[in-house]
Amino acid sequence: MSVTAQEATLSVACPLQDSLAALTRTHADESGLVALDGGRDSLAARVLLADAATRTLDVQYYIWRNDLSGNILFEALRRAADRGVRVRLLLDDNNTVGLDPILAALDSHPRIEIRLFNPFRQRRWRWLGYLTDFSRLNRRMHNKSFTADAQATIIGGRNIGDEYFDAGKQALFVDLDVLGIGPVADAVEEDFERYWNSASAIPATRLLPAAPADALADFAVAANARVQGPKAVAHLDSIQRSALVRDLLAGKQALAWAPTHLVSDDPKKGLAHEKDSDLMVTRLARILGGMERELYAISPYFVPTSRGTGFFCSRAREGLHVAVLTNALEATDVLAVHSGYAKRRHKLLRAGVKLYELRRSSPARRRWWRAQGFHGSSASSLHAKTFSVDRRRLFIGSFNFDQRSVRLNTEMGLVIDSVEMATASADAFVHDVQANAYEVRLRGHRLEWIERNEDVESIHRTEPGSTIWQRVFVWIVGKLPIDWLL
Repeated sequence: MSVTAQEATLSVACPLQDSLAALTRTHADESGLVALDGGRDSLAARVLLADAATRTLDVQYYIWRNDLSGNILFEALRRAADRGVRVRLLLDDNNTVGLDPILAALDSHPRIEIRLFNPFRQRRWRWLGYLTDFSRLNRRMHNKSFTADAQATIIGGRNIGDEYFDAGKQALFVDLDVLGIGPVADAVEEDFERYWNSASAIPATRLLPAAPADALADFAVAANARVQGPKAVAHLDSIQRSALVRDLLAGKQALAWAPTHLVSDDPKKGLAHEKDSDLMVTRLARILGGMERELYAISPYFVPTSRGTGFFCSRAREGLHVAVLTNALEATDVLAVHSGYAKRRHKLLRAGVKLYELRRSSPARRRWWRAQGFHGSSASSLHAKTFSVDRRRLFIGSFNFDQRSVRLNTEMGLVIDSVEMATASADAFVHDVQANAYEVRLRGHRLEWIERNEDVESIHRTEPGSTIWQRVFVWIVGKLPIDWLL
């Protein structure tokens, strides 16, 4: 985009800014926040923010599926660009298989620019890249953000795909995002610029063949056809009925106002050029190190390693209440990651750490599923990444308690100094975990899993819902020195 065109874009009136000015003016040093725990509301918030944008859309994701949800959002970006909005899309290249024609078509739009993070030079036979450039390609951009007009932003655990937005028949992810306005939007926009201009963010025009002249029109036709089926129509209807963004613009949306700090890895981490002091985990360690009473942590991929296990155990032995929710073996989508957690359970439990594992399905979740009028699978896998400290501070973002998040992938998230939100998160953990997760306990030297349904308590002596072959695989992988990869 030329400088003249960019300046023209930024000179357009900004309804988002005008609508939110009255709200942010009285909270100069605080951000306004609302948690997005429902998949459909979370998708609706993105679509409606894109529709409200008049200047810029800056979008950054690890995964973007070519499915119903992905197409709905691709179309939202294209519509915005047609209105004159400058759209920048930064995608990690690890999960763009099959998307090259779509990305090339969108990138051909004069107001859409796409860059790929740590891209594969060989587009067709990607595995060849791992053979020749493993150390770079093993480092991925795990960040997720969606920012409109630098005024409102959504960050959290969700990627773009049906399984993240309650839109598919397959097992769905239990996830969490937060929509923020005020200083947090400025911080996320500044961070996006840092990634967009990093050495790892390569323009799509340098990687993908030029799209045919009619590619963008063909994409629009195909995307429109894809959203005509009954399931798509129902999903689009739920988006249109979502009042969150409309209430936000009208000043009616209830917001939690709190000092909010963005924590993010330096994009140099994608090239192994980061310093330990620049790592996001270094800043998170200072936050966790200030714990005084309790920690409720939710991490779908929980691989604490010896050092991390020592940290959690030390806090528990000091008398702090430490509770962790992760995926049960039956619910995880990555068996190898479960092995990195499973071998640490005995030590964590002996130190007094409370461990809970999300069940793939539960009566409480099935009742909620039916009450929402959803069809298909009510099975789910944990994907949210959050923790509450002393009911005073809350983290929501992309960071898992594993070595991949610590050392290999770039991550981002918000540290929110809010008693209201941190307490709500801790209370939800306490109240919901019993009905939806197994409590893992030690009986002598053996583990047992406590399952609670209504007033009935069942005890499992082996990992519930798993096969012997899964358990053998987890045991074998747990013996390998590969925690740094998990």
